[in-house]
Amino acid sequence: MSALDSLFGDDAAVLDDRSFQLLLLANLLPPLGTALLSPVLDSLIDPFGTTPANIGLMMSFFTAPPILVIPLAGVLADRYGRKPVIVGSLLLFGGAGSAIALTTNFRVALGLRLLQGAAFGGLTPVIITSIGDLYAGTREATAQGLRFTGSGLAQTAFPLLAGLVVTLAWQLPFLIYAMAFPVALLVALRFEEPARPTETETTTDEREGSYARELFALVRTPRVLSLVLARGLPIVVWIAFLTYNSIIVVQIQGGTPGEAGLLVALGSLAYAAAASQAGRITALVDSRFVPLIAAHAGLAAGFVVVLYAPGVVIAGAGIVLSGAGFGTALSLYRSIVTSLAPQELRAGVVSLAEANGRLVATLTPILMGAAIGMAEPRVGFRTALRLSGIGAAIVGSAGGVFCLLVAKLSPKTAAERADK
Repeated sequence: MSALDSLFGDDAAVLDDRSFQLLLLANLLPPLGTALLSPVLDSLIDPFGTTPANIGLMMSFFTAPPILVIPLAGVLADRYGRKPVIVGSLLLFGGAGSAIALTTNFRVALGLRLLQGAAFGGLTPVIITSIGDLYAGTREATAQGLRFTGSGLAQTAFPLLAGLVVTLAWQLPFLIYAMAFPVALLVALRFEEPARPTETETTTDEREGSYARELFALVRTPRVLSLVLARGLPIVVWIAFLTYNSIIVVQIQGGTPGEAGLLVALGSLAYAAAASQAGRITALVDSRFVPLIAAHAGLAAGFVVVLYAPGVVIAGAGIVLSGAGFGTALSLYRSIVTSLAPQELRAGVVSLAEANGRLVATLTPILMGAAIGMAEPRVGFRTALRLSGIGAAIVGSAGGVFCLLVAKLSPKTAAERADK
């Protein structure tokens, strides 16, 4: 058994596939849209002449556009291929992100974040879909897990780097986004996507109408709809942590921004490690139901520990548990979602699931902020924040379990039955 097999299971050979390597490389960029800014937002308040209350818009303006863009990107990827969408999105992501270093106008910065968020919509869901095109079964689960492991490692290393370089100049973290340009060139030159099913000679309107009808008919089935919704619920807890991490550490625990950055790194490392085992989990159990239940429970419990931890050591243990649950849940959900549809509809279904994730990521900070604002006059800020966090944990965990129960009791799709 090779070292890779011992780490990731029998399907670790997917790492030798050049197309998969290029997808992993492209996949390093999208997670940095939020993770790279998490430890440096406080340092951007003065350069942009804004307030602590408004600096959070740098996150919301990034997470909002994919809600609309992701379904469109899925349709384009199904119609014209995966590579053009990935390459174009990488160029826009890198261009908009690095251009923020050239302005001190907060509105311009928000506009660039809006464009960068739109580019995100053409990256993660299309990369996930492309992996589903390349592999099936446990190999696909292993590949999705390794993709998410790459995301976790990126979110471990680059936020730490951003936290260091921002002390030299506030612009430097944004220049990290420029690495999207050489990645786009490599994907354009070397990525080979699988051949798509041959289309019959029909008009564009007929094809688009048929595609929309088939996609809608598939997504409205209880099994597919419940899993599309469930895929977004772990994000409730994780975004809650990323949004309020620095406030919890600095204002409640009396720690430092550096310690807040360390918590992000620990959580990301934990979910990277957990995601790398998705293939093994799939191979070991006939159903992913039990691992997903456990993942939801660990995700929520770990975040509650962070909320009530007296210091960074205990908070670190909590976020490791939460990160492990997050990595396991999203890897398994993404693997399941790609198996729900035939190849000609896969990007559409994956894109709807990813758009739901972006919607959840956008609404969570807004709703938590509103809950804190309503509760603070009665119970104080610290208790209000903790109660809001507990609410996020309950929604992300109990909501996920409910959706899983619906999916388990519903018939499998034709694509799932055909893979057996």
